[in-house]
Order: sequence, then C-alpha cells, then structure tokens
Amino acid sequence: MSVMEKFFLDRNTAQLVVVDVQEKLCLAMDPPVLEKLTKNISILLDAAAELGLPVVATEQYVKGLGATIPALKEKLASAALEKMTFSCCGGEGFMETLAKNGKKQVILVGMETHVCVLQTALELIEKGYVVHLVCDAVMSRKKDNWNIAKQAMAAAGAVLTSTESVVFQLLKVAGSEEFKKLSKLVR
Repeated sequence: MSVMEKFFLDRNTAQLVVVDVQEKLCLAMDPPVLEKLTKNISILLDAAAELGLPVVATEQYVKGLGATIPALKEKLASAALEKMTFSCCGGEGFMETLAKNGKKQVILVGMETHVCVLQTALELIEKGYVVHLVCDAVMSRKKDNWNIAKQAMAAAGAVLTSTESVVFQLLKVAGSEEFKKLSKLVR
C-alpha cells in the first residue's frame, strides 16, 4: 500500500463510522470536551452528506445507555446499528454494511476511545481496512485512557488525524461550491 493510499483520504474510498455517542454515556463525559466532540462529529457528518460518503453509526446497549444524542441523530441518514459487543465489528450487520459500502478507508469517531473505538479500530485494521482515527472527535471519561488508546491504535497502524485534516483531504481543492460550504464549518 502506498503512502497516499494509507494516509490520504479519498471520497471515493472512504466511509464514516460514528461509535456510540449516546445520551447516558455523554452524562459521564467532561462537558467542554463533549461539546468539542459533538461539534467535530457534526462537521464530519455534514461533510459526509455533502460529499456522498456512507455513514454507519452504532449504539451500545441502548436500554442502558440511551440513543444517539439528538444533535447527531438528526444528521444520520439511517438508523444506528444497535450492538452489545464492544467492538462494532461484532455487532449484527456492521461488517456487512461496511462491505456493502465497498469503501476500504474508515474515518472513525465516537466514544469511548479506549473501549469500543479501540476494539473496533484493531479489528478493522486486522480485516484490511485503513482506519483514520479523528483524534479531536473521539473521547473517553479519562484523558489518560484516551491517550493510551490513541497510542495503541497508532502502533497497530491507524492513521491519527483531525477533523479539519479530514475535511480538506476529502475536498482536495479550493474554490468549488463544496469547498465554500464545508470550509465555513471548520473556521
């Protein structure tokens, strides 16, 4: 795999995965960090919609953790996939949905970084997907857990990136209507 294939996102080969940003789980998070995460995931959902990227969202144990928060749920084109496994890859329909989308780059966001996001990233890498972990769009209750999980994913081969980097890599050029619309979101 070339450097460009691994490190440079392409709208023709990328899909967005939003992991478990749920009401009751959010109550345990640091409010300013949660606000930043919600804003960044919202930007990525808007970019995915504008650029035609498939989006897959998951919800862990909805009965206990609630549904996806309303600010993000309203931007999802389809219902979130409910799961009981920590890794999304073990959830019913998840791998089938990714395969059906036919995109080998996964832009990964959500919570918690050291549990569901980490396990999902490791399994996806093992299955041959290129995982782009959006570091400013993932979080854990404790910053140490967030840092350790990011390091583990990078060591396993995930590409660490940011919301703004993702948007501009997917756009590739300035001056288009897409650029004018999406660049306003990251200012």
